[in-house]
Amino acid sequence: MADPNEKNPLNVAGSFYNDLTCIDCDLCREIAPSVFTRDDDEGLSYVWKQPASPDDHRLALEAMESCPTQSIGNDG
Repeated sequence: MADPNEKNPLNVAGSFYNDLTCIDCDLCREIAPSVFTRDDDEGLSYVWKQPASPDDHRLALEAMESCPTQSIGNDG
């Protein structure tokens, strides 16, 4: 489970977030590219845009459930 105390500071405000345990596997960005992007300097994914549609929300949840390190959280 993602640690809300270890949120990546680049996450945009909202319910979905990545924490700092991300291993940059690219899975979340492949599943939900409209929500997740990569910080090239740190080599980590983060939430650059909160889901704006039901489809984006579904894909963000799919990415969260698929994350091998459980680095994606949802406070909503």
